[in-house]
Order: sequence, then structure tokens, then C-alpha cells
Amino acid sequence: MKKIAKRFLLSIVPKSLLGLAIFLSLSGAVRAQVQSAQVIEVTAKKYEYSNSPVHVKIGTKVQLKVTATDHDHGFKISAVPDAAPANGANGLIFISAHDCWQLKKGETTTIEFLAQTPGTYTFKCCHTCGLGHKGMKGQIIVEP
Repeated sequence: MKKIAKRFLLSIVPKSLLGLAIFLSLSGAVRAQVQSAQVIEVTAKKYEYSNSPVHVKIGTKVQLKVTATDHDHGFKISAVPDAAPANGANGLIFISAHDCWQLKKGETTTIEFLAQTPGTYTFKCCHTCGLGHKGMKGQIIVEP
């Protein structure tokens, strides 16, 4: 009986340690995907986004729910902070990256990302919406 218990322990312990090592080696980005998301609602309307600036903590998984209330708009944001070089490391990790999310009037578009690097990320309308289109901007601020 002792031999069976000894074999069992010798087979289970290394596998358990391997599993623990793999879990601990996962990046924070992968572990953060398991956590629930912070939901933030924003409306897009005639030349402005409501609730801007949006503040989130580093390591937060975010569901940004954007609704266009008056007519179609767009949403464009860089994955790198404003002050960083364009080819720098991504500070926002998007579940589904787009160059320009189309915001249809009356519909809610969900944009999911992981806030990985502190900084300011400016977003803007990328669907020409009238005379004030170029001034339609907002910010996401990732704080340490």
C-alpha cells in the first residue's frame, strides 16, 4: 500500500508544480482576461462624447459601451499613449482591434480592451458628422 501511495505522490507532485509554474508565468494581460470587466457607458452626439475623460486603473479590463444618439458617428483610438512613439508597445490591448468603429444611431457598440500601460489615450470621431467633426474628441486616462 505504501508503494502505491508513493508512486501516486511521485506522479502528482511534479504535475502540480508544473501547473503552478505555468500559471505564474502567464503575463498579467492573460490573467486579467479572467477578471470581470469594468463597464463604462459613453454617448456620442453632435460633436462631443459624454463622460470624458474616462479614468481607469492599470490592469483593468474595460467594456466601453458607446451609443450614438443623434446620427452615425465613429470611434478611433490609438493603442499607444498620446506621448509615445506610434510604433511603441501597445498600452491598450483590444479584444478586437479596428481602425474605426462605426457607431450607428441608436445602437450600442462595445469596445473591449485591457488597460496595460499608464497614460492618456485620445479618441476621436472617425466618421464625418458635420461642421464640428474635427473637434469631437475624448480621452481615456490609464492611471497606475
